[in-house]
Amino acid sequence: MRTSLRTTALGIAGLTLAGGAIAGPALAADHAPTSLAAPASAAAASGVDTSKLIPHGVQGQQSRIDLTAEQTDNAKGIIAATKKAGMDERAAVVAIATALQESKLENLGHLGERNDHDSQGLFQQRPSSGWGTVEQITDVEYSTTAFLNGLKGVDGWQDMPLTDAAQKVQVSAYPFHYAQWETQAAEIVAAHWNS
Repeated sequence: MRTSLRTTALGIAGLTLAGGAIAGPALAADHAPTSLAAPASAAAASGVDTSKLIPHGVQGQQSRIDLTAEQTDNAKGIIAATKKAGMDERAAVVAIATALQESKLENLGHLGERNDHDSQGLFQQRPSSGWGTVEQITDVEYSTTAFLNGLKGVDGWQDMPLTDAAQKVQVSAYPFHYAQWETQAAEIVAAHWNS
């Protein structure tokens, strides 16, 4: 069952060849930022400060997928690792948006001929690029912590649009694709940060 879900998700999304990301709808570079905060009802119910979730507004058209229980658990794992790393809700939004773009929040193993080099896990990290072993990068806490350590190393990431901060860590061939997941990532963080 898990393999068929993975095959379906990847068949819909398609793998990029150079960046190690799973590409969603292309975003035009000329899209102006749109001011949009996380839905007030979700954030208010969770007690999360909405100004921390999307402080710079979103860029371009937003995408959305329905999450399975496994994907939701992976998002919760990212949130838990973010808290453990001592980082805030905004870091969790950046991490979840990145994982939505890279794997649709599925903890992917090697995909055979459809694999981009040796990319695996939620963030499509590569053992050959020093992210860790296959076992490590397919562990939600480890891979999230590795991503967050990369984010911490980006000077001024808190003041960047989400897609720029994610790109500094991921170095994708499609750097603007992270932006499309900001709204859904913020909604996920709002729903689960305090749960």
